Amino acid sequence: MNKKANTLLFILGATVFNIIITVAFIFLLGFIFFTFIFGYFSAEEAQANAFAWGLVIIFILSIVSSFFLYRYLLGLLLKKINIEKYFDPIIRSKYKPLR
Repeated sequence: MNKKANTLLFILGATVFNIIITVAFIFLLGFIFFTFIFGYFSAEEAQANAFAWGLVIIFILSIVSSFFLYRYLLGLLLKKINIEKYFDPIIRSKYKPLR
């Protein structure tokens, strides 16, 4: 395989991996919220408000958490492999640098 194919497969794989991490965080945070926090609201109106705000907070926290985990794991991967050897640059500079 050439560098462009490697780059395309890496981007597709990383995107799918990031989506899987985000969904996993949604389920994990949802489980934690509905198991430990949601039961403390007794009135129906309070439960409805807690449910609505809980879903918003779970969604935002899952995106933020997956972003940080993805960046950490990507940093570990980039330390192990030489990206210039296997991947083609996505955005090329208009001007070539002086060497």
